[in-house]
Amino acid sequence: MRNRLAAILPTYAAVYSLCFLAAFLLRFDFRLPEIYQQVALISLPLVLSIKFTVCMVTGEWKRTFRYTTVTDLFSLIAGVVVAAGASYLLLSTLLTGLPLPRSVLVLDAMLTLFAVGLLRVGIRVVSEGAKRAGDDGRALIMGADPDAVGIARSLQSGSRPFRVVGFVDDCPRARNTLIAGIPVFPLAIDGEPVADLKSLARRRQADFVLVPSTVEGDTVRELIRLFAGTSVRVQVMPTVGDLLTQRDRLNVRDVTIADLLRREPAQLDREAIDELITDRRVLVTGAAGSIGSELCRQIAALSPESLVLVDHSETGLFLVEQELIDCTIPLHPVVCSVVDERAMTQVMIEHRPHLVFHAAAYKHVPLMEHNPQAAIANNVGGTRLMVDLSNRFGVDGFVLISTDKAVDPSSIMGATKLVSEKYLQAATIDSLTRMMIVRFGNVLDSAGSVVPTFRRQIVAGGPLTVTHPDMERFFMTIPEAVQLVLQAGAIGETGDVLILDMGEPVKIVDLARDMIELSGLKYPDDIDIVFSGTRPGEKLTETLFYQREHGARKIHEQIYRAPGMIPSSRERIESELTRLDQALGGTRSEAIETLRAVVAALVTDSESVADDQSMPAAA
Repeated sequence: MRNRLAAILPTYAAVYSLCFLAAFLLRFDFRLPEIYQQVALISLPLVLSIKFTVCMVTGEWKRTFRYTTVTDLFSLIAGVVVAAGASYLLLSTLLTGLPLPRSVLVLDAMLTLFAVGLLRVGIRVVSEGAKRAGDDGRALIMGADPDAVGIARSLQSGSRPFRVVGFVDDCPRARNTLIAGIPVFPLAIDGEPVADLKSLARRRQADFVLVPSTVEGDTVRELIRLFAGTSVRVQVMPTVGDLLTQRDRLNVRDVTIADLLRREPAQLDREAIDELITDRRVLVTGAAGSIGSELCRQIAALSPESLVLVDHSETGLFLVEQELIDCTIPLHPVVCSVVDERAMTQVMIEHRPHLVFHAAAYKHVPLMEHNPQAAIANNVGGTRLMVDLSNRFGVDGFVLISTDKAVDPSSIMGATKLVSEKYLQAATIDSLTRMMIVRFGNVLDSAGSVVPTFRRQIVAGGPLTVTHPDMERFFMTIPEAVQLVLQAGAIGETGDVLILDMGEPVKIVDLARDMIELSGLKYPDDIDIVFSGTRPGEKLTETLFYQREHGARKIHEQIYRAPGMIPSSRERIESELTRLDQALGGTRSEAIETLRAVVAALVTDSESVADDQSMPAAA
């Protein structure tokens, strides 16, 4: 600041002095009478003192010249007007014996405004010109809304400057218009296309096409394919909303697979989520997993009283703890398994959580086909223990994170998650704990999912392996899934099956093609795709609803509440789980057969009870 003032003070003193003296000369047509020469010399120090005082009050010298804005110019106008008024009052009082034309002060104000404004704008023009000389490239921006315009201005003056050579908008009125001196090109007028993006990018010599992060995935996918094989790169531009919620940094970045699947972000009920988490003790199982770790990140940002992280992976838990170590809330990492009754009971005694998010589970479908006992012990046994402990210790809320594979399960993993759902629903009959199930499909880029597999295969030079050309799945990004889990936990009621709206299913082969193109390669010229056949336990398509759940109603923009199918009694499901426990000591085939029988019995029992409950009462 001292270095800046050393340059600013003499400059402003010279500008103010020249403006004041020029005002006298203009007033008297450059033939200044001797009496007014005396007035000018006497009043100049007083006028400078007033103007300097106003500058200090308005913070004129704190405003960075390189980033002068309209706000700075309005502040300058206000300061000039105040200084002129104060100068008139002071000089009229002190110079009673000398004439002081009021027109001189008006001219002085006008000259000062022009000179200082020109100084500020000139410095900004020179600064931006120097940056443009070394910019990182020329860019077309998709859209011409306030977000696009604001970010474009920031990019031009940021640490990585871009020269924006045009906005591309779908509004027909955008034709022949300019925004901040940048032309706007309409995509179509009266339904007829007027802009070929490839030729437009070539004419404007664009190196980049910047896409706002709110643009739908289908549009991003079309742009990627349009510019495939050219020198033009399609990149994502964060919006102001992304910056405010810290979802992105102020920079453009390459398109990711998540951008291709992007939906309009859900409008979360922040007040309800804050009320659920803030100043509450929270426990997350499976805290080192993809969903569990993101749950911990988002929960930590909501100021809970404390956060307990439970996982059997020492390394994974260490990494999550290190990531959250700078947060201000108490963190309690616990290395243990959710099937260890003694250890988990001690955790509940020590920490007394208000909320439990149960994300711990074995989830890999083909692997669990070969390890049914492990899937039953962990997925069913872990859920059973956590539900029972939550009841025993009076937990306020319990959220079981389930999967679409629990619906009409064809795999061991799906079957164990179905049994877990049924046990939780049965437990709600005599429980004071608010318990609910959140069910969603595949989580994009989670550990062991298809995206990391495709990424490794691309690095290795291919081919990419897809099980079947018609295989399709529902996908969500990890942060999106966790936000909706928290939302469901805030608004759900006990016994609810809350199903997250995941949009339309995506074909795995299309996902593979997208990842090839995002890598700058072409299918099938550079990398091929081969079909390996479906694996044990896999279905071609998944569904999020049972037939009886198709009457689910929306309770939130992206959350459905399905009517629960409750078993006839707690004793019945306890009996079925005893059968499963006994099967754990047998062979693999015995465990599979017992699991199938238990699933069939529980589904049949639920449907019969639901039918009985829907029958009209006898007259």
